Amino acid sequence: MAVGELALLGGEPVRTKAWPEWPVYDEREMNALKDVLESRAWSRSYGPKVQQFEEAFAKYQDSLYGIAVANGTAALEISLKAAGVEAGDEVIVPAYTFIATASAALQVNAIPIFADIDPDTGNIDPRSVEASLTDKTKALVPVHFGGRAADMDSLLEIARRHNLVVIEDACHGWGSTWRGRKVGAIGLAGGVSFQQSKNMTSGEGGFILTNDAETAGKCYSLQHIGRIEGRPFYEHHVIAWNYRMTEWQGAILLVQLERLEEQTQKRWENSLFLEERLKQFPCFRVLRTDPWVTRSSVHVYMIRYNEAAMEGVSRDKFLQALNAEGIPAWSGYPHPLYRNPVFTEMNFGRTGHPFTCSLYGRSVDYSKCDCPGTEQFCGDAVWLYQSMFLADQEDMLDIARAVEKVWENRATLRGGT
Repeated sequence: MAVGELALLGGEPVRTKAWPEWPVYDEREMNALKDVLESRAWSRSYGPKVQQFEEAFAKYQDSLYGIAVANGTAALEISLKAAGVEAGDEVIVPAYTFIATASAALQVNAIPIFADIDPDTGNIDPRSVEASLTDKTKALVPVHFGGRAADMDSLLEIARRHNLVVIEDACHGWGSTWRGRKVGAIGLAGGVSFQQSKNMTSGEGGFILTNDAETAGKCYSLQHIGRIEGRPFYEHHVIAWNYRMTEWQGAILLVQLERLEEQTQKRWENSLFLEERLKQFPCFRVLRTDPWVTRSSVHVYMIRYNEAAMEGVSRDKFLQALNAEGIPAWSGYPHPLYRNPVFTEMNFGRTGHPFTCSLYGRSVDYSKCDCPGTEQFCGDAVWLYQSMFLADQEDMLDIARAVEKVWENRATLRGGT
């Protein structure tokens, strides 16, 4: 096809039509919020919405128990603490993830240890996990990044052999499946996020999934100031947080859940349709879809940029050109998590706790982290936003057309003319 002049250089863009807006809402959310307002029961301690959502979402995610909390970070913190992770313990996390995966460990006084990812999947590499184990390792926190299930077969086997707990970071994982089973409660517990960018949202909010009754009871108490169900209101059993979800959030999420299955399936089908078309362009490498990835939520659609095939056109220049064609895309995390200032400068307060804790008794130097797969992925990943995949297949073709246009104009783009 005739591709024309790049929009970046003055040509007509491939697409001027708007992409689907996010969040999605209608009168159902408005009515739900009005119901809470008029009930005057705005706290989960007084109203029914959060409990109703806990039951509905846990069932949807193939989990026996569910505890709604303030955010995804809180979900991970509580899950780790309920699992017995504490001072002196190490928690293995991927180097390619949002900071909450690691900061949750720090918030329960444990030490995050960074394992590499497999750059062909974007998920934690079990071989790197195995190499990172010490006698201090207590837990593994795999991230189902972008909604693609991690290699839970290998990770659960490692955990079994070394008597470790597995806490899933499923903050991208509502509706994603591992061998046909929803992620989040495959390990001991898992955390989910409902922050504004997420595929189901209440602005902020989080959720803990578990199939273990004892863990569920501990998580409930830890998010509810140490209270225990069935005991007096002013009776507190453990030092804990107030991480409760509000009735406002519970009401919105009950409505959002009504759309989730249809939206998730549409994102997944659109991503597969698009991927088949992107495979033809040497400027991209598609990620490997392992057999256990039976559905992805497509919270982030990721593909890898091939600068050599683009004859030296940088990823940044490529993304500028793609965005000018009406396709919003970006590069995601610019560097591995361990290269953030909090880790490189060891900004852990006046005492340096938990690294200086006598129960740990070891030194950590994050400047010596060596995760080449993560470094490579940070250097060539391209992200597309989840709401784009709520559009139609014709819209997916716009993405492919824009990529083709940039690909065919690579010489011009390289020359900067």
